Amino acid sequence: QVQLVESGGGLVQAGESLRLSCAASGSIFSINTMGWYRQAPGKQRELVATITSSGSTNYADAVKGRFTISRDNAKNTVYLQMNSLKPEDTAVYSCTANLYAYGVWRTYWGQGTQVTVSS
Repeated sequence: QVQLVESGGGLVQAGESLRLSCAASGSIFSINTMGWYRQAPGKQRELVATITSSGSTNYADAVKGRFTISRDNAKNTVYLQMNSLKPEDTAVYSCTANLYAYGVWRTYWGQGTQVTVSS
């Protein structure tokens, strides 16, 4: 019943921008930290950015200064603004949310959205 759905991925050229969105839906009582991970073929999944319910953020070194994570608590949605994209940013981007539903706290994952950056 609880779902996270990403959108906004696509194909862009190096230097361009994309904005990813992830909306959480279902019988959710509360959402704590939300975040974005990415995984490129042949590589481990890596943390991109996180944001707490109060707005505190953390970023991977590789994206600092280029990516911005934000959220709209009223919409249970987290965003990832990606600027100055590089080919090495190419990956499947997945959102996560640590939330309280059905009496428990747990981390949910979205299905992922493909971001491809051409050189």
